[in-house]
Amino acid sequence: MAFYFHGLPIGWVAIMLALLASMGGFIFGYDTGQISDILLMDDFLLRFATCSTPGDVSTCSFSTVREGLIVSLLSIGTLVGALLGAPIADMFGRRYAMSTECVVFTIGVIIQITSEHVWQQFAVGRLISGLGVGALSAAVPMYQAETAPSQIRGTLTATYQLFITFGILVAYCISIGTRNLANSASWRIVVGVGILWALILGIGILFMPESPRWLAAHDRMEEAQYSLARSRGIPKEEAKSHYIIVREVEEINASVQYEKQVRGGWIDCFKPQNKTLYRTLLGMSLQSLQQLTGANYFFYYGATVFKAVGLSDSFVTQIILGTVNFVCTFGGMYVLERFGRRRPLIIGGIWQSAWLFVFAAAGTAVDPTTHPGVGKLMIVAACMFIWGYAMTWAPGVWILIGETFPTRTRAKQGSLSTAANWIWNFLLAFFTPFISSAISYRYGFVFAACNLTGAVVVYFFLYESSNLSLESVNMMYTDPNCKPWTSREWAPPGYSSRQDLIDRTRAAEAHKPLASGALEEGRTEKSSVEGS
Repeated sequence: MAFYFHGLPIGWVAIMLALLASMGGFIFGYDTGQISDILLMDDFLLRFATCSTPGDVSTCSFSTVREGLIVSLLSIGTLVGALLGAPIADMFGRRYAMSTECVVFTIGVIIQITSEHVWQQFAVGRLISGLGVGALSAAVPMYQAETAPSQIRGTLTATYQLFITFGILVAYCISIGTRNLANSASWRIVVGVGILWALILGIGILFMPESPRWLAAHDRMEEAQYSLARSRGIPKEEAKSHYIIVREVEEINASVQYEKQVRGGWIDCFKPQNKTLYRTLLGMSLQSLQQLTGANYFFYYGATVFKAVGLSDSFVTQIILGTVNFVCTFGGMYVLERFGRRRPLIIGGIWQSAWLFVFAAAGTAVDPTTHPGVGKLMIVAACMFIWGYAMTWAPGVWILIGETFPTRTRAKQGSLSTAANWIWNFLLAFFTPFISSAISYRYGFVFAACNLTGAVVVYFFLYESSNLSLESVNMMYTDPNCKPWTSREWAPPGYSSRQDLIDRTRAAEAHKPLASGALEEGRTEKSSVEGS
């Protein structure tokens, strides 16, 4: 069963696999969003905080170190998980890897909800859950990019970020529903519900097709062909003769056969040939800068921040931020498909920087607890920041991680990039309480500067990869005549421009013979290796 997009068939299976795999993002978002509210729940404070008067929650508080560790140990786990995600996904396949990682996440959740009064047990549970979340964050975007049709690859890969925002919002909503429960159910329900999300992903993904590129790399070409047919909505009996499937299979096979001759290991990720090192550093930089936008400052500590601003119910403000984040991500999916990757990230970086300057300047100029108008301005600035972030940097970076790297090192480079994200996630989660207590809202100026830096990095180093197959993206990066700021017009050999490529792809329904250029990617990369 298929529908047509720009004249090309797209199977409903492609939509379903993107949504189902994105449950990995939902788990990530849910685990991120829940801790902000849990830290303020009465029963959690009585059990795990330091209380000067036992049993009196008003005397309970977390030390800066304890709060930082409870929040940030998840990030340490995700860092390790992200590095393990590549070899696991390469060894067992993308689907079985995701199922295994859901089991690891569930074990961590069980350790957390069985904690009684030892905060270290809860923190270790978050560490173990982080192993699963981190590995999923490496496997899911890669699986989506490798399986989705190129015409909607950006949109489908962006569903990973959409589900992160949805997970954050759902965590906020469940927290506000359980916060007034008198016992440990107030926080145990919030944490324990995470098992349900892992079951949906871990079991459901087994009914989806495996990555055709992973199958081809393991000499399972017939299965790869059927996998492509399923994602295109083409009947199995037509897979071997359908011109679109034949073209894509030849392109993938040519790329895989070449890459088997130059199979990449971890060291290859740092070799300059074919701009492999360039792309590794670019991916790691983009993931680091995504964290340094400051979004998780609001997601991890938002309830605490807005309570300090003087709001009577900071939980509600968290839901407002979460809703803005979730709804605007839908806009981001359209923006990144319509306007490409570079332009939205550059504009987004500037927009986010401007509103963080407003947030920091307002909070620094006067005391928001005694000036309600200033507190409201800070909330508006935070919402406008999240609006820009959700439409640009949030989904954009995850799309780029799935489509920037060559097949032979994609999994490893994706893991390294994701690991960079989690390193900064940990550093921000752990040190934010210390930094906030030292410089208060001036912290926003730091994030504002980082957003401007991100816009500059994108302009000078990121190539425009929209509307290109993964094999063509690799050709573009290895073309010495193509520069980041001119890459929007680049097209593979045989096409006069990117628009020509788009127009001719849309006209593919004419059932023209397969062009010989399908094998060009392997030849181009091979000649560049020999010439280097």
